[in-house]
Amino acid sequence: MALLDAALILLAAVGAGAMNAVVGAGTLITFPTLLALGFPPVVANVSNTVGLVPGSVAGAYAYRATLSGRAPLLRRLVVVSGIGGVLGGALLLALPPGAFELVVPPLLVLSGVLAAIQPRVAAWVVRRRAAAAPAIPAAESPPTATPALLHVSPLLLAGVAATGVYGGYFGAAQGVILLAILGVFVGGAMNDVNGIKNVLAGVANLVSAALFIAIADVDWSVAGLVAVGATIGGGLGGRYGRRLHPGPLRALVVTVAFVAAGWQLAT
Repeated sequence: MALLDAALILLAAVGAGAMNAVVGAGTLITFPTLLALGFPPVVANVSNTVGLVPGSVAGAYAYRATLSGRAPLLRRLVVVSGIGGVLGGALLLALPPGAFELVVPPLLVLSGVLAAIQPRVAAWVVRRRAAAAPAIPAAESPPTATPALLHVSPLLLAGVAATGVYGGYFGAAQGVILLAILGVFVGGAMNDVNGIKNVLAGVANLVSAALFIAIADVDWSVAGLVAVGATIGGGLGGRYGRRLHPGPLRALVVTVAFVAAGWQLAT
């Protein structure tokens, strides 16, 4: 790998890590960068997924305090998310490379749209949480217990499993999908929902990455650069990114997604 290419990958990974810490969808920086540098789409996707695992695990760990009392729910959702991640990864590897190359542009467009509407999804979840919370008289103290699961249904399990498949196959902006699904079926404040979302997305990434490591063609130089850059970027984003207005950053992510989709179609 040329030194300039390595520097560009590392820089993109730093941006992706910071983006994930602030607004999410960091894959929409690293993946198009790898495509632009000439890496085959499947190799780029596999190596990027493996490289981003440390950041996914760190993000889930950072929200551990919000998961208190959620163990029974998490056990069930983690299982279906993990199964979905394995299926998605297996689908990526089983289908001909041309199939993934064919769906990359629409997946990039879909991810860009999801990144663009993420604030609306988050606001909707907050409104739903407020509407579902019981009114508390002024003389009373708010309850200290974590709100419970509103309804465990096959639709919740199916939605999480399907999102896991998407996460294992491509994964960009899967957190937005999870946020919407959990907002329908799971009680709790926004941080609680975010904590569960981070765990489930992290599990899908982790199991698909394990599959890729076992049987796929991982470019370890790319994966290593992405891992280092995303870790650095995540730390910077967590410390300084919250001071920035997320609007311009989100606009950058959406622009990158659509430009990359157009470039893939043109080539």
